[in-house]
Amino acid sequence: KVIWTVLVTILGYASSLPVGDDSLCTAEELAKYKIIFTGKWSQIAFPKQYPLYRPPAQWSSLLGVTHSSDYSMWKKNEYASNGVRDFAEKGEAWLLMKEIEEAGEKIQSVHGIFSAPAISSGTGQTSTELEVHPRHPLVSFVVRIVPSPDWFVGVDSLNLCEGDHWMDEISVDLFPYDAGTDSGFTFSSPNFATIPQDTVTEITCSSPSHPANSFYYPKLKILPPMAQVTMVKIKKSQLGLSAPFINLPAKSNEIIDSVS
Repeated sequence: KVIWTVLVTILGYASSLPVGDDSLCTAEELAKYKIIFTGKWSQIAFPKQYPLYRPPAQWSSLLGVTHSSDYSMWKKNEYASNGVRDFAEKGEAWLLMKEIEEAGEKIQSVHGIFSAPAISSGTGQTSTELEVHPRHPLVSFVVRIVPSPDWFVGVDSLNLCEGDHWMDEISVDLFPYDAGTDSGFTFSSPNFATIPQDTVTEITCSSPSHPANSFYYPKLKILPPMAQVTMVKIKKSQLGLSAPFINLPAKSNEIIDSVS
């Protein structure tokens, strides 16, 4: 009876524990993906206050991580870390990379860091490769909207594992987020720190509900996607081969961002 009581107690406790998104991944040991980020921030899609100069509309470099459910790079309705704040406001990646490395060393929740080059206009593509592991099947990344107070697009803990196999391909539309650390309303707003800091929130066509907001389009029901990300699994026969080159049109605009 004592043993049965102990077993029931332990099982009851275990069933109440949170189950991470990566807990049931039984896929093959490792998988590699090509990640392609496509900017769709055009003057036609987003005509209001579209930045044409000093600096023109563009994207920072992409910074991402493959990880387990024990780690979170950023999350909607939660406070941004100091590293995410620096990246969203200024494009500075060093503190965010330090946070990622510390999380990997402390709780072994991080498998790898990946990055892709900046895009010198609102539209265009950039790409890189990443590697996932059954214990680290989640992908998160951020890309800063340039210029902006503290706005970014990204993915939070996207699971590439489906039970016993890895997804072949997945595409996700991306919409703007406010890091909650700067109170500017427009792309070119001067630095105006949010005190106390607010949580990360999604920017919509009606929120913030203020005519001065660069994304305020009251006649729309939903904003068009500002960008899109596609992840394609690299077949084993392709491993070791160089990634196909994406030929982007030449741009004269200089990247006005500290990460390039």
